Amino acid sequence: MNTALLVIDMQNDYLCEKRKKIFSYDSQQLTASVNELIHQYENAGCDVIYIRHIIQNLPTNRLLFGYSIAGTEGAELYSGLDIVSDYCFDKLVGDALSNKKLRALIAEKGYDTLHLCGLDECGCVTSTALGAAKRGIKAEIVRSGTATVFPEKKVAKAHERLKKANIAFI
Repeated sequence: MNTALLVIDMQNDYLCEKRKKIFSYDSQQLTASVNELIHQYENAGCDVIYIRHIIQNLPTNRLLFGYSIAGTEGAELYSGLDIVSDYCFDKLVGDALSNKKLRALIAEKGYDTLHLCGLDECGCVTSTALGAAKRGIKAEIVRSGTATVFPEKKVAKAHERLKKANIAFI
């Protein structure tokens, strides 16, 4: 099995001490879990690929969102995250596979399975998993390496969509 680990949106604006209150993740616990996965996959000979959610640096976006703005420190990978590869791709929407260069790498390397971790389980992780299924790529979500700030009702809906697409949690 040729598997890659996608580490999604583990960025300063979502995890640093000065982040917006809506991003109420347990940064320390999540980062420790994701770092453990990164080293586990690296030691098993799997590629680790980092994904950053980037919002264009426009005045309206700075006002509306105020996070993940292109060119800011907040959009960079979280300072506590272990970086073990040069594979880092940006995305402008939830589905990381919207990035053509990432899809080209997946094809070039012949990955038959993508394991997903990071943020947010009910946002970009789910979007990327569903995007993989749509493109005929097997994706599984590593439960220990994800977190969400969404309410239980939204979590249940996301899980139902994933189940219908035959995407498993491992």
